[in-house]
Amino acid sequence: MKLSGPLFVFFIFISCMAHAQPASPSGGDSDFTVDNQPKPFKPFIVYKDKGAFNRFVPSGYMPTGECIKMNDAWRDNCKEGKSCIKVEYDIACSLKGRHWAGIYWLNPADNWGDRKGGYNLTGAKKLIFWARGEAGGEKIAEFRTGGVGQGRDYPDSDTASIGPVILTKKWKEYEIDLRDKDLSYISGGFAWIANVDDNPFTCTFYLDNIRYE
Repeated sequence: MKLSGPLFVFFIFISCMAHAQPASPSGGDSDFTVDNQPKPFKPFIVYKDKGAFNRFVPSGYMPTGECIKMNDAWRDNCKEGKSCIKVEYDIACSLKGRHWAGIYWLNPADNWGDRKGGYNLTGAKKLIFWARGEAGGEKIAEFRTGGVGQGRDYPDSDTASIGPVILTKKWKEYEIDLRDKDLSYISGGFAWIANVDDNPFTCTFYLDNIRYE
């Protein structure tokens, strides 16, 4: 049968509708494959290299930051890529204050739960990173994700951590298990905390390739 005019246009419209894929509720890509299986979680970068598309900012200095020096463009003996992070925790300085220190990688920068931000990281199974100590024996009380903003307007949906961790002079890969965690809203992408009781003299260490998988 030969179609022409308005009938032909109507036939093409119906054919296109029949082969169209349904859109996701958000209007973007669906989180499921065509056979209705969850898509694999793509690596989500906290830190890869200085100047890379890093999703969180190391802006949450704790308790005040005066006893920490951090260089996120360090280029000597890095594990991967062009740069890594060097952290110097000044023990003598900390002994005059609160005896502990740390840094949170936040989104947006300086956000402790008072502003909307963060990411939906549902599907991630673990937070992975590399770390090593300057001398070996540096003790990090805790490496953490989430936990920001409790009691504020935009709190993280969950938290997970490992520690204490005693570093060696050689690079080692560490994991924080995120299975069964609610990752629907995370603005505190990564953090470390150390104290003078565990590090009575010095504490210098390095971090590299921090990511969710």
